[in-house]
Amino acid sequence: MIKWHLLGTMLALALTSSAHAGDVKVINEDAWFAEGPIWYQDKLFYVEYGRGTVTVWDGKKNEIFWKMDGCGPSAVLPTTSGEFLVTCYDSNSIGRISADGKTLPAYDKDTDGRPFSGPNDFAPDKDGGIYFTGSGKGGPLIDASAYYIGKDGSVKKVAGDLHNANGLVMSNDGKILYLVETEDNRIIEFDVQADHGLSNRRVFLRLDDLFPSQPHIWPDGIKMDKAGEMYIGQSPRSLDAPGKIIVVDKDAKLLRTLSVPSPSMPNFAFGPDEKELYVMALDQIDAAPWHGKVYEVPNK
Repeated sequence: MIKWHLLGTMLALALTSSAHAGDVKVINEDAWFAEGPIWYQDKLFYVEYGRGTVTVWDGKKNEIFWKMDGCGPSAVLPTTSGEFLVTCYDSNSIGRISADGKTLPAYDKDTDGRPFSGPNDFAPDKDGGIYFTGSGKGGPLIDASAYYIGKDGSVKKVAGDLHNANGLVMSNDGKILYLVETEDNRIIEFDVQADHGLSNRRVFLRLDDLFPSQPHIWPDGIKMDKAGEMYIGQSPRSLDAPGKIIVVDKDAKLLRTLSVPSPSMPNFAFGPDEKELYVMALDQIDAAPWHGKVYEVPNK
């Protein structure tokens, strides 16, 4: 029995890995709550919540692409029309930016005239539309929602009664939408309908089940690679329990983990050919301006 227990432990260790410190490159050493990134047109676009900006890194330097006081940006995404959308968490709106960085009229209500509450993250689909989460007011309230922005600019609520909705991502075949409920430390999934509605809500993964002997896990952003593996970021609530990026397969089985030299890594983006992972990380997690870094990490 002892022999088989040791073999099982060795196998579990073999399935997990951490990026070596020497392989990790810092591309912004003074980011203020970097979040919601995307690799687009050979550049990395990401928001800095603490500065109210969308920042762009061209491989050599970081520059401000757009800024709006009071927005509280948490994610940025290009659209099929060449514009950019920004989740403005603080102003409860979806900001719109032209390709050259000018502010356009924002979305602030759905088609039924209902306002958003804490827009958080985006997930594009193959039809040119975009899903996004409204996190709600947080804590014990079950008041979060999910929305769909059509190519025509209409914004429809597609799910409600969510608990602190956060990151979300489409499956590679476009049939399933995965969504993080941070306060419940889990990822749920929906079937995607032809009209972009969502149905058959169910639990995909409870994060604490993967690490039953470790501190509570607070999942944040999620991404899917071309192989269908899901990457899960974390926003831990204590510096004594630093997080890691968790990678699972389509059956929610643990494949490996990735770490960076910062305690929190809420979100990230794949680089070209998915050879690099651009990680948004925080060193200061308890007060503004939430100093942190942006890392380039070898992937696999």
